[in-house]
Parts: sequence; C-alpha cells; structure tokens
Amino acid sequence: MLRYLVGVLGLFLTVWTVNATDTRELVVYSGRSKGLVHPIIKQFERETGITVKVRYGNTAQLAVALLEEGEKSPADLFWAQDAGALGAVSKHGLFQALPESVLSKVPAKFRNADGTWTATSGRARVLAYAPERVKAEELPNSIFDLTDEKWKGRVGWAPQNASFQAFVTAMRVLKGEETTEEWLRGMKANGAKSYPKNTPIIRALAAGEIDLGLPNHYYLMRFKKSDSGFPVEQTFFGAGDPGNLVNIAGIGILKSSTHAEEVNTFVEYLLSPKVQQFFISEVFEYPVTEAGIPSAKLLPPDELIKLTPEINLEKLDDLEETLKLLREADIL
Repeated sequence: MLRYLVGVLGLFLTVWTVNATDTRELVVYSGRSKGLVHPIIKQFERETGITVKVRYGNTAQLAVALLEEGEKSPADLFWAQDAGALGAVSKHGLFQALPESVLSKVPAKFRNADGTWTATSGRARVLAYAPERVKAEELPNSIFDLTDEKWKGRVGWAPQNASFQAFVTAMRVLKGEETTEEWLRGMKANGAKSYPKNTPIIRALAAGEIDLGLPNHYYLMRFKKSDSGFPVEQTFFGAGDPGNLVNIAGIGILKSSTHAEEVNTFVEYLLSPKVQQFFISEVFEYPVTEAGIPSAKLLPPDELIKLTPEINLEKLDDLEETLKLLREADIL
C-alpha cells in the first residue's frame, strides 16, 4: 500500500476532461502516491459527497505541468510530496491564500510565510545506527562529525534518493556551497557506502555492512512494526543540525479553482484528527497539528520543532544546483 509511484513524462500527456459545471467536484494533482492517499480520498468522498478526480505523478513534474498550464489549469489543488515543489508553484503566484481556520492549525515552521500552502505531514531525517556495534554515548552530535576517521567505511547514505537530495539542498541553504561541498567530498573520502534508497540502508545496518546510516525516520519504524526486536535504532543529531531536516508533504489551492467551499473542505479534512491519525499510525509520518493520538514512537510536534534547523522550506526547490554539486563531487 505504501509504494511510491515514480512519475514519468508520459503521465502528463494523458488526455482527460473535467466537468466544470459540477460544483461538487474537485481536481487534485497529487505527488503523493495513489497507494497512500487513495484511501483518504475515497473516505473524503463518502463523508462529503464531493467527487475527487486525481492526477497522480512525480511531484516535480506535476509542478512543471502547473507552471505550464498557468491560469488554465484544471487543477483545484496541488498535494505535493515536498516543500520545494510547493515553493516553485508559489513563486509563480499560482496559489491563493489559505483561510485562517487552516493556518491556525499548523505551526508557522510548517507552512509558508505568505499563507498559500501548508504541510499535511512531516518526514524527519535521522541518524540510524546498530546498537550492538555503536553505543549511544559514541554517536556523533552533528552530521559534520561523520567525516571523522572514526567513522571511515561505517556510514551508509543514498545520494540518488530525493529525500537525501532535499537534505543536501537544505545544507546548501543553511551552510553555503563551500561547506556543503567540503562535507560531501569528506564523506566520499571517508568511505561512505552508497545505497539506491533508504530501505537498503536499514537492511545494511541489520546485516552488519555499516554501523550508521542517514535515512528518513519512518523506514525503520516499518521494520519495527513486523519485528520489534529488529537490531537497529535511530536518533537525532544535536538541536538545529542540518541532519535533522524535517521536510513536509503539503498542499496549496490554485487561484484558478472555482470551487471555493469544496477546496477548503478538502484541506481542512487533511488536517482533521482522523487523517492526521492515519499519517501517524499507518504511514509513521509526523502530524503537523495537535490532532490525533500521540505515538510513543514519534516525538511530539513541539519537541520535533526544537530539533529542526531554522530554514525556509520553500528554498528547497533549487534541486538543479544540488544535482550539479553531487556530480562535481563524483557522488552521482
């Protein structure tokens, strides 16, 4: 159910029509996978009587499609996998302001300053480790400590993964190009082991291939759900460290939408206790409101905010320069 779809350009060339006269119908461009959001959308339809047509695809490519369509877009809402894509659409003035009833539910850190998009859930970068080989008191306090000789050949990362690339973009914003490049080259020189995505990092830790890893927080939680004794743990770096980046999935309402009541109902629904609980219990993502029953496996939102670096998430849209830097450092 939790498989994420990889968008391809052909997806955007699909021809389909929208009945603009149906005032109880919405069109959502979703960068979140069908396996994840379909149950939420179907429940929304049952509870409200509003029909939702969804165009699924890669978040970045959907953002490009919206920019190309402009005011003629059939989309009412853009539900993105990351803040960078939301920022790109926002910069072009395609979103309308969200109502205060929405903005008041979400901490300022997880919505943009203009109030045109808001997070719906959060994904934290963490430090995963093998407790049988690394004691808690030995763990590095900063992601920059991983270039130390002590960790040579012991760290796993996933440079091809979008969440890792977003983290590198955040480091560029927070610490500058020179410091980021120095860290990347230092990690490579220190024998960091590359994996295609996050799940293999967790498996490699359990298998003894590496002792530390840099995944998103929820991958280990999925392993722990089926095996509570799985031999991997995870933690955060020191407060404010770039390694603690929390990226978000979020949503914005297009100015071109003519369904004012319906779009607001949909956004409110995503922030409702039942949907926030779904993200907590089924997806293991962080809630962005106080709604829902807290999980002992997740930090409370206020504690998580204290650990995350101060960054404008919209600035994570500069992926092109990050990819260029990764190639120049011979990591991609």
